[in-house]
Amino acid sequence: MRRDAFPDPATFDFRPWTVVGNYMIHSEGIVAFGTPPTPVNLREAYSKGIFPWPTDGIPLPWHCPEQRAILFFDELHISRSLAKARRASTLTFTIDKDFRAVMHQCSRVRRPEQLGTWITEKFKSVFGELHEAGIAHSVEAWSESGNLVGGLYGVDAGGIFCGESMFHLEANASKLALLFLIDHLRSRGSTCLDSQVMTPHMKAFGARGVTREEFLEALRKTQRFGLKLFSREQTS
Repeated sequence: MRRDAFPDPATFDFRPWTVVGNYMIHSEGIVAFGTPPTPVNLREAYSKGIFPWPTDGIPLPWHCPEQRAILFFDELHISRSLAKARRASTLTFTIDKDFRAVMHQCSRVRRPEQLGTWITEKFKSVFGELHEAGIAHSVEAWSESGNLVGGLYGVDAGGIFCGESMFHLEANASKLALLFLIDHLRSRGSTCLDSQVMTPHMKAFGARGVTREEFLEALRKTQRFGLKLFSREQTS
């Protein structure tokens, strides 16, 4: 019988500092260091509310932060300008049409606060396997000429979608892809989306912080419902 790779964050003794090798590392919200990001480990991690976030110079940290950024669909805010752009948009949206292309484009996004990208070739490969297993999913935004101009990807943690990254090559493409995803998730009975950590982008949509305990309880309740957020046949 396989032994769990991760502890239960609900009962884990979080420490502000941890010794890893010869270093003392700030570890608030981290449940493990260096656990390999295999498909099996990732599936377990997300089901427990844990996600990997590579950091240069230290073994891979696995996070379950004290504050979690959650977008509750009944609190969704759509600005007037975005609503107008949505009505005028000629983009077409699909689900799971080209997961690997979406992840590749996300890895190319330049983020001023980061020197590089955490979406390495290793992560592209393992998340590709998660996609093939029906756990990781993407939304694509296509131009009228058939070019991929925006999208996002994430993981179904058991009824709550955990957003990982998004990109756009055309104005509003990623935002409209997110709205398309929310409509889809709502139609499957889901009530919120996990953004993991707060960003200005998600805050503008109405995301707010909840405690670790609140998120884990919501995740457990949702998992008991057995929601099926995606199906193999879902492509648009």
